[in-house]
Amino acid sequence: MKRLLLPVSLVILGLAAPGCVSKKDHLALQAELDRTQQELQGREGRVTELEGEVRRLGESIAQLEAELAAAKEEAARLDQQLAKADGDMAALLKDRSRLKASIEDMTKALAEQRKRQAEVERRIAEYRDMLMRFQSLIEAGKLNVKIVDGRMVLALPMDILFDTGKAKLSDEGKAALVEVGQVLATIPKREFQVEGHTDNVPIYNERFPSNWELASARAMVVLKTLRDAGVAATQLSAASFGEFKPTTSNDTDEGKAHNRRIEIVILPDLTNLPGYDELNALAGENGQAAAAAPAAAAAPAKTEAKGQGEAKK
Repeated sequence: MKRLLLPVSLVILGLAAPGCVSKKDHLALQAELDRTQQELQGREGRVTELEGEVRRLGESIAQLEAELAAAKEEAARLDQQLAKADGDMAALLKDRSRLKASIEDMTKALAEQRKRQAEVERRIAEYRDMLMRFQSLIEAGKLNVKIVDGRMVLALPMDILFDTGKAKLSDEGKAALVEVGQVLATIPKREFQVEGHTDNVPIYNERFPSNWELASARAMVVLKTLRDAGVAATQLSAASFGEFKPTTSNDTDEGKAHNRRIEIVILPDLTNLPGYDELNALAGENGQAAAAAPAAAAAPAKTEAKGQGEAKK
């Protein structure tokens, strides 16, 4: 901002134009003009000073606006980083959840595998124990210990037990069975199923209409002999397979001899098997559901019967 200052001579001439003034008045006017000029100069300096302050404020505002723009850009960048961090965290939590579930599944599978391994080791030890218990009979060729369909089986050849087509026990067979029964009697917590098997040669007579009856009669004779040798009756059962579960072909006499046999199956203890508790619980649930269904079905019948009785009355 600029201010125009009139020359002092022009001011004096303007004042003196109408007429002459005294020296005293002239000096007074000059002093007044000097004060006015100084005051104007002071105000001019103040205006210049204010203009500088306005300029500096403008510069400060421009700087602050630039800083604000930079701050907004930084905030936007941080928001993007935060959004990415949130996504990474969500993925991490999801991965952690999957990892935790995987660890739990692996731990459960490992425990199950250890349980199965313990059961396998137990059954192997049991098999070895049976081999030791029956070692003398095995060496004499009167007994064979084997695993059939996951079950431990004591197989006795028929030629030392019964004559062909007969269900009467031979003396040698009875002696062998008594020895077997005495050993089985030392295993009180297991159950034994005596199974009768024949070859495929058909039999037709009044006592044995088929091989089923023959195999069944032989199995019952063996069962009673084992009972008399000391095995508890609650541990024994019998089954007949006749000719329908051969171990080899019946095309030769040797094959037929192998198929004519008595097998004493050591029934597995299912309580030691993996999953037994779950199966038992499932069976219990099914039993409760089956018991509830007839009761629910009987309720309407009772109501109907009552209604009919009332109608008759």
